[in-house]
Amino acid sequence: MSHEKESNQQENNTSRTELGKLGEFGLIKEMTKNIKIQHEESILGVGDDAAIVKNDDQTLITTDMLLEGIHFDLSYTPLTHLGYKAVAVNVSDIAAMNGIPKQITVNLGLSNRFSLEAVEALYKGIYAACDDYKVDLIGGDTTSSGSGLVISVTAIGHQAQDKIVRRNSAKDKDIICVSGDLGGAFMGLNVLEREKQAYKSNPDIQPDLTKYSYVVERQLKPKARMDVVYELKELGILPTAMIDISDGLASELFHIASQSELGVQIYEDKVPIATKTYETAVEFNIDPNTAALNGGEDYELLFTISQEDYEKIKNHMELTTIGYMHAKSKGMNFVTKNNQVVELKAQGWQHLK
Repeated sequence: MSHEKESNQQENNTSRTELGKLGEFGLIKEMTKNIKIQHEESILGVGDDAAIVKNDDQTLITTDMLLEGIHFDLSYTPLTHLGYKAVAVNVSDIAAMNGIPKQITVNLGLSNRFSLEAVEALYKGIYAACDDYKVDLIGGDTTSSGSGLVISVTAIGHQAQDKIVRRNSAKDKDIICVSGDLGGAFMGLNVLEREKQAYKSNPDIQPDLTKYSYVVERQLKPKARMDVVYELKELGILPTAMIDISDGLASELFHIASQSELGVQIYEDKVPIATKTYETAVEFNIDPNTAALNGGEDYELLFTISQEDYEKIKNHMELTTIGYMHAKSKGMNFVTKNNQVVELKAQGWQHLK
């Protein structure tokens, strides 16, 4: 699909305003005119050389960069969804440390094939995410790009020092929990890539993604699980270790295990996989467990809790216990439905090439 067709699709055939006519300051003015400040800590946002943020707790800072052709493909990624996702993946990193996100900055690298209308579509998603996660957009930068669209978002959060959760603090016999379900984003990517190839072979055939709407949305518009952070607080649970699942369940388990100097044992029949994800994996001749363990970009939360907290979550509809931590000498174990113990391997998430 040509870049011209991509832009036309993203802008829904509206009139095109060239960015060159606006200049950098004109573009910044257009993109920031609708900013809403929600937190009293955001003392000064856009409009000066730097933002001013007041914070009495510990400050959490995270940055993610998304590159066209590596992290996303504009032939099937709506710009509004992309803007939302760029914010959500950073909020997810704050959530993974039990933090509360407060502010973001957004940096863009834009080529001349993007119009004002295209950038507005991108910012529509950014603002929607700001509303959903209650964060303030307080600054950023724009520059020219010779290699497609570049998006870099920095998120700033806070939390009391004794409430921050890291990867290295799991304990022996802690229970391993995960939010939501896994593998959906990976299968959504497989669907989109297949439909892209079909379109390239015959542009007259329009894809029908209705059957795959769940997994496609999991890929294009993932959600940061701040709701889980708030619910755990209400339940009186402070996880002993936590991480978000961006590179697949297995990889994230290895991160917690290695940094906590422990091993893990998880059970195949406990790993949460949605019916739609399972059916799509079977259609693609992919083991659903492979999608859950080694797929990526689910952005669910993986965390450990003490044995004493199990009663508080055992009936929670959105949280699943999948195993437990044990001594490092016992290894990284995956117990199949046939009760066979196999070595857990982490292949990790491979972005678009």
